[in-house]
Amino acid sequence: MPSHRTSSFHMIRRPAGRLASLASLLFLVLALVLGPTPAPGHTAVAPPAVDGSPSVVVDRDFADPDIVRAGAVYHAYATNSGHRHIQHATSRDLRHWTVDDRDMLPDPGSWAAPRSDLVWAPEVFDDGAGFTMQYTARDRASGRQCIGVARAAAPDGPFRPRGETPLVCPAREGGAIDASSYTEGGRRYLLWKYDGNCCHLGQDTWLHLQPTTWDGTRLTGDPVRLIRQDQPWEGRLVEAPTLVKRAGHYVLLYSANAYDTSAYATGYAVSPRLTGPYTKAPHPLMTTDSLSGAVQGPGGQDVVEGPDGRDHIVLHGWRGGVRTLYRADLGWAGGHPVVRGSKVIHQAEQARLNNAVVRAAPGASGGRAVGHIDHPDSRVEFRVFAASAGPHTLSVHFANGSLDAAGTPAAATHRLSVDGTDAGVVLYPHTAWDNWQMTVRTAPLHAGWNTLSLSKGDLYAELDYIEVS
Repeated sequence: MPSHRTSSFHMIRRPAGRLASLASLLFLVLALVLGPTPAPGHTAVAPPAVDGSPSVVVDRDFADPDIVRAGAVYHAYATNSGHRHIQHATSRDLRHWTVDDRDMLPDPGSWAAPRSDLVWAPEVFDDGAGFTMQYTARDRASGRQCIGVARAAAPDGPFRPRGETPLVCPAREGGAIDASSYTEGGRRYLLWKYDGNCCHLGQDTWLHLQPTTWDGTRLTGDPVRLIRQDQPWEGRLVEAPTLVKRAGHYVLLYSANAYDTSAYATGYAVSPRLTGPYTKAPHPLMTTDSLSGAVQGPGGQDVVEGPDGRDHIVLHGWRGGVRTLYRADLGWAGGHPVVRGSKVIHQAEQARLNNAVVRAAPGASGGRAVGHIDHPDSRVEFRVFAASAGPHTLSVHFANGSLDAAGTPAAATHRLSVDGTDAGVVLYPHTAWDNWQMTVRTAPLHAGWNTLSLSKGDLYAELDYIEVS
């Protein structure tokens, strides 16, 4: 247990007689309701209700989160705030956090400019003989942001810098930021970003993989380029790499676009080999829109295994003028990440059809839609993945030009089932044919793959696509 932690109860002077019993009982009730009392210099952060979708768990400035587990305790580290170079918080369940008011990196090193506002994006890991922190700071010599390294005996620091120069500092390419660590086969690798979007240089912002010593204090080989910005949604940059291996292939998560806007977003790329080539997903993993505005500018992500043995994703997003810490359930659909609460689009023409027809529909997404869902056995079956079990939001993009027996525009329905179990109906208000609109309801899904079926109900409707979040 870290030395700054205290027990749930403190010694108090006991009042005399009946008053003592009442006071003790009240104290016990408050302790059970409120939970452990934080040690001096630490702030308990009360969590909101969490249903698995992205939810604020540290409602204060806590950007670029990185999490390492030491025993039963999770340690989160974050970018500078309040004159602290690096922030720190602890949790046992990834939901209830206590923020440490100390600076985890009191001195960023002799090579670094003495400005706490220029210390970013910590990466911390257990190196077997203590804990290593890799971090971004302003290099005095070049005036660029570069990556330094520090070590501590315990995860709650303080961390002390190692070396008189940065670990990585390609000054002519704009510097280096956003360190991340990956291990495989007894070897450790450093991931980092060329900061070519800085300083009006207009250079590409490649993400790199580079071997290091096990403690991460020295480089042992040349960097390998993995990906750069080349998708419209990425804007001028990619950054904040996180590398994991799932279902036999490597998954490189990253952030992109302007960090200080709602356009900031998270994407991923996959490869069968550690060094690539990496193929980017056709759509971002998390955007402000895919999260229905629940998180503004989602990025700075890290993947962490929870006490339940399942993966979760932590990230930051803008809230009240600062970037706060969010947590969400994370699943893997054939090794591809799925975040609960982030919309995934499933085109109807790519679904399994029974007695229904794909037709050209210029106003629909992709120019095609599914119609003639008009017969008792007509159905459209979607194979969808849920990161965790529970009610999920189902949004259906449809068109309905149905008329009732009197020739009056009328609503239509489809029957909804999940894995063959009836889940009610989906109601489609009248829109006219080829006037595509969205209707929303919930669908009960279990963790993993689900077969979601829409079949003939009242009157007629056509399907463009569905979104599951």
